[in-house]
Amino acid sequence: MSSPGPVNPPAVIEDMKKYYQARAPEYDEWFLRKGRYDHGAEANSRWFADVALVQKALDNFCMEGEIAEIACGTGNWTVELLHHAGHILAVDASPEMIRINGEKAADSRVTYLLHDIFEWQPNRIFDGLFFGFWISHVPLQKMDGFLGQCKSLLKPGGKIFFVDSRPDPTMSASNHTLPEPGSEIMKRKLNDGREFDIVKNFFDQESLEAQCLRAGLKVEVKQTPHYFIYAQGRAL
Repeated sequence: MSSPGPVNPPAVIEDMKKYYQARAPEYDEWFLRKGRYDHGAEANSRWFADVALVQKALDNFCMEGEIAEIACGTGNWTVELLHHAGHILAVDASPEMIRINGEKAADSRVTYLLHDIFEWQPNRIFDGLFFGFWISHVPLQKMDGFLGQCKSLLKPGGKIFFVDSRPDPTMSASNHTLPEPGSEIMKRKLNDGREFDIVKNFFDQESLEAQCLRAGLKVEVKQTPHYFIYAQGRAL
C-alpha cells in the first residue's frame, strides 16, 4: 500500500469530482483500450483476459437481491451485476456518469442516486455491495471510515465484491505516470490536455484483507495475472 503523503482530502476529492465529471464521455476509452490507453495487441490481450477473469469471478459470486453499487461510473459493472441482482441502487457523484450508465444498462431494475460517496448516509441496508475502481481513490486517512460505511450498508452476512488496479505501467494512459513511492497523488490528463490531481493507492492482498476485517468485512483478496486486484466476502 502507498504510504500516507501530504494529502488534503477535501481539496483532492473536489478535484477528483471535477476530473471524473469531465472525463465521463471518454472514460470507456480506458476500459476498451482505445486512444491513449491502447498499449498494443499483446498488452491489450492481457487486459481483456484479466477483465474476463474478474467478470467470471463476479458472476460466480452471484450477488442477488438488493445491491448497492458505489461509484457506478459508466455502467461497465452495472451490466454485469444485472445478471443476478433483483435491484441495483447505483450511486455516483457525476451526473454525466449516471447519464451514460443509464443508457448502457437501460434496465428498470436500476435506480440512480447522484451523491457524494463520502457524505452518503442511506436509511436502508442491502443484500450486497459492489464498487469497481473506487477504493484506490479513497485517501488513506479516510479508509477506515469508508470501510466502516461499507459495513453499515450491508445486512449481516451481506455480500461485498470490489475490484481495483494493480500498478502495471500499462494500466493507464500512455501519457500518465504512476504515483511515486510514498505518494497518494497521481496526475491525470484528459484528451484535451487538462490536468487534475487525483488520489490513487495500490494495495497488497494481506494488508487489505486485514483492514477490511477490522471494519467487520471478511473478504478474500485475489489478483489477476497483470492488471487487477479483487475481493469478495461478507459482512460479519
